[in-house]
Amino acid sequence: MDYSTMKPSEVRALIRQGKLTGQTSGMCDGYAQGNLLVLPRAQAYDFLLFTQRNPKSCPILEVGDVGSRLVKRMAADADIATDIPKYRVWENGVMTGEYTDISQLWREDFVYFLIGCSFSFEGELLSAGVPVRHIEEGKNVPMYLTNIDCEPAGIFHGKLVVSMRPMPADQVIRAVSITASMPRVHGAPIHIGDPAKIGIADIHKPDFGDAVTIHEGEIPVFWCCGVTPQSVVMNAKPPIAISHAPGHMFITDVKNSLLKD
Repeated sequence: MDYSTMKPSEVRALIRQGKLTGQTSGMCDGYAQGNLLVLPRAQAYDFLLFTQRNPKSCPILEVGDVGSRLVKRMAADADIATDIPKYRVWENGVMTGEYTDISQLWREDFVYFLIGCSFSFEGELLSAGVPVRHIEEGKNVPMYLTNIDCEPAGIFHGKLVVSMRPMPADQVIRAVSITASMPRVHGAPIHIGDPAKIGIADIHKPDFGDAVTIHEGEIPVFWCCGVTPQSVVMNAKPPIAISHAPGHMFITDVKNSLLKD
């Protein structure tokens, strides 16, 4: 089935029914996707402050009301507890399970955060002739933990996570220009070239997602990644947190074009 041409509401319905549980890269072309973090109210302010201090890694799309599972601004008739293909549950900084539905785990003190995702600009790259290797190969985007410190806030601190897309050298400037116009989905790359300079020892062994082919002469280009909150959750160790599984995003009803500067 070609999910790239489907409406977000149609794909979310399949996800809610448990018929679609895979990663969402390339789905609903032209529509923004979002990362998720859910926290108890007691930790939510610290994380909100963390997003304000780290806007490239955690660009906020929407923050839910306390206890509410309904998405109000970024989608219609959407339930944050059922409409993501795969969730991760974290207890005291340790992942304790993966689920396709978190309805039974939802609490009245939960606050959700939807965070911009770089999947959102991939359609723009493809339209401009810039290759997106993991889509070509039917894989999840490769993601890496770096040696770059995030700006701490309250209990939250940790290292930046990045996603990587390799491309020919003559496409890099075009990719930078396209993504720089979309700061609400991470914006311009944070690093171009040698992965060792940002603490990545082996580019062929990502910490999250899948390894992709890097052809001779291609340059790896790195963007801030919405898996960063999972990195800081492991350090902060809140009693409970819920995230999306890497690559398994919430697909919004909002066009990417509306998120441009």
